[in-house]
Amino acid sequence: MAGEFDPTVKVLVETSPADWLALDGRPPAPVTDVSAEVNAVLSGAADRFLRADAAEPYVLHLDFQSGHDSASLPPRLHLYNAVGAYRTGLPVRSVAVILRPEADSPRLTGKHELRLPGEKKPYDVFKYGVLRIWELPPDRLLAGGPGTVPLAPVGAVSQEELPGVIRRMEQRLRGESKRRELWSAARILMGLRYPADTIDVLLRGVTEMRESTTYQAILTEGRAEGRAEGRAEGRAEGARRLLLLIGERKLGPAEASARAALDAVTDLERLEELAARLPDATSWYNLLGLPEPRRRRRS
Repeated sequence: MAGEFDPTVKVLVETSPADWLALDGRPPAPVTDVSAEVNAVLSGAADRFLRADAAEPYVLHLDFQSGHDSASLPPRLHLYNAVGAYRTGLPVRSVAVILRPEADSPRLTGKHELRLPGEKKPYDVFKYGVLRIWELPPDRLLAGGPGTVPLAPVGAVSQEELPGVIRRMEQRLRGESKRRELWSAARILMGLRYPADTIDVLLRGVTEMRESTTYQAILTEGRAEGRAEGRAEGRAEGARRLLLLIGERKLGPAEASARAALDAVTDLERLEELAARLPDATSWYNLLGLPEPRRRRRS
């Protein structure tokens, strides 16, 4: 199911990227989507990276979650935050956007700490934001820019309040150049929470949604991503590339034997553990738990 929603929120961000600064409680600023630049290192990751040209520029990193892997999200956010900073040269604010309660986890506390065995004080503390969409009042989502309006039906709204929210959405999106795409996104996102027959009744009069070619494109892309979801090797490959990129800055080029050992690691959690240990590693062999090679003595 998550595969349908990932391209949908991607459309929302691309339609009006500046709206997401406001949703995170940040002042307005010119925004440029730099996701392609950062995700080139992450081997197909779907995270969005938005450069905000405020008085002090920064990058807003958005990770949308609708599936059941949120428990493993904090170390991944940490990793992606680091590569975002590396690729852009700017400070990065990471925010987990949780689309439904089923995707939530008690591990999403807003803080990820790394500490060595036997030590109480963490050697690294990574802070991130968490937006739980179902906790946000619809007024907040409707008052923002058009990019966040389609989230209003899955905000803190009861089913009895839904018709009124839909009417306000119609008023809010009237005149928007991309209203068809926005209604299409709203239709798909409502599937996070409501049965199909309820959605059909509520949106029966919204012709923009049915006429939108983007609606069909989102469904097609979602199905393709859904088939690919569970192919952990794709994410593992991206994590290996990222680990190698950052590791070589600290430890120098990996020798052939260390590179082969890294390539043999296919488990994503293991790769995230290696990334967490990287700041304290003294060599690639130390990081990978391999014996240091004997060096020939010069005569």
